Amino acid sequence: MNSGTLTGAALSLSAAAIWGGGDFAGGIATRRASVFRVVAGAHACGLVLMLALAWITGEPIPPYSSLAWGIVAGITGAFGIAALYKGLAIGRMGVVAPVASVVTAVLPVLFGFRTEGLPDRWQLAGFALALVSIWFIARPEGEIDSHRGLGLATLAGVMFGLFLISGKQAGHYGVFWPLVAARAASTLLMLLIVVFLPRDPRSLRPALLPILLSGLCDAGANAMFIAATRHGRLDVAAVLSSLYPASTVILARMLLKERISRMQGVGIAGALAAVALISAR
Repeated sequence: MNSGTLTGAALSLSAAAIWGGGDFAGGIATRRASVFRVVAGAHACGLVLMLALAWITGEPIPPYSSLAWGIVAGITGAFGIAALYKGLAIGRMGVVAPVASVVTAVLPVLFGFRTEGLPDRWQLAGFALALVSIWFIARPEGEIDSHRGLGLATLAGVMFGLFLISGKQAGHYGVFWPLVAARAASTLLMLLIVVFLPRDPRSLRPALLPILLSGLCDAGANAMFIAATRHGRLDVAAVLSSLYPASTVILARMLLKERISRMQGVGIAGALAAVALISAR
């Protein structure tokens, strides 16, 4: 395993762990306030973090094309979040969550195959195992008796996949400034939605801390993902970072005492094996 592959894999897995933590915090926040207010607040926090990191590191402002890709990433990511939460609201989590997670990983993999060629056979096996593991991790126990929300789940996965692809394109010349552009675009979009939707009568105060944590985790994970794509293949970074449901499940077990089902346990074990296959080069 060369150093670039190892660094890219480590960054991708770190992004997955932190994305899962951000999703956990965002889920807590959405129990206390409307989803669009939560996302707007979280993305505003992420914007502040990325501006601070760009200033602290002295990263040069990249070409306009890089910022434009960042804007595309921000808009697609925001629509992905909106579609995901709407799908979860009207459909079965057992359909929506795994479909969105798997589609998120599939699109960058196909894009990577086209632009970077096929990886070796062990990595291909790892990709397949990872996709199956994501499904097992994200799907709760119980029979799936409805296809409501399936279209929104697919849309969310497509948007998240486009976010990962756009993030890769945006990251050719930098990490933090493209994410400043992404977060500025997504924050503005969410604020516009909040303005035009009926006012939520609930106070935002109880949700402020999880909103802050969600925004910081999400933005930090985005930066790690873009950095990972600078050290290796897009498809490897996308598949490894798409294992984020595992950390959400583990946090829910630790903090909310939610039980990890047998299938989720199998999925987590499969994810660990997939990581070994994908990273062993």
